[in-house]
Parts: sequence; C-alpha cells; structure tokens
Amino acid sequence: MKSDYLIVHKKLLPPFLEKVIEARALLNNHEVDSISQAVKKVGISRNTYYKYKDFVFEQKEHVSNHAVITLVLIDSPGMLSDVINCLSERNVNIVTISQAEPLSGLASVMISMDISDIKGTLDELMKDLKHLKATKSVHLSAIE
Repeated sequence: MKSDYLIVHKKLLPPFLEKVIEARALLNNHEVDSISQAVKKVGISRNTYYKYKDFVFEQKEHVSNHAVITLVLIDSPGMLSDVINCLSERNVNIVTISQAEPLSGLASVMISMDISDIKGTLDELMKDLKHLKATKSVHLSAIE
C-alpha cells in the first residue's frame, strides 16, 4: 500500500475512535475547558485520547482541502526556505506559518495550507518534507 491514509467506514472501527473525534470537537468548540473534561464527557480515558488524537479525523461533507502540518527543523539558515520551496513545487498554497523560538538547535514550525491544487497526494508531500536534510519530524496535525 502506497499511502499511509485510508478512508474507512466507522462501522468497521472501534467506537472509542469516534469518541476521540468527539472529544477533540468539544475542545475545539470550547464546550469544555480541558482534555480531562472532554474525555470524561465522551467516556474515554485520557490515555486513549492522547494515543489516537493525531491519527483519526472526521471526513467533512464539504471538503475544504485545508491541512495543517507541524515540523521540527534543524535551526540553520535556509532550512525553512527549503520547506517553502518543497510546498511550492507541489503547488501548495501556504495560508499561515508559525515558528516557535528555536531551542537546542531545533525549531518547531506549524504551517496551515490550502491543498486544493496539490500536485500528487498529501502522502507524497509528507514524504518529500521528511526527506529534506533539515527535517527532524513531520506531523499532519489536522485536515479538513
């Protein structure tokens, strides 16, 4: 299988995965103040939430083709430029970039992007980013 991502009917999955999505929605909609409150309300453990929160997403009826990735990069001149060039080569439109102050020679970067005109797949883009020499890690944080 080439892609790391699947679309699977929720009837095939354990019910707790849907509850992880519900808990994240409660937090995103500010219906609860903490992860503890969210997991208690939906009936799962904090451990279950943390284990799966970055791996299960709800498919929206109207796909907006928006994704958010988080990268950890070696703090060195030109490294963020390499990431931007990689996104540009795949015809990805950057919406926002947020970079934390580098610590211990590493910089955390979050990029919000419009992938509606992406060349290739999101999976291929993630692999391209992972292969950049400055990249320590790449994580898909959200997709809509």
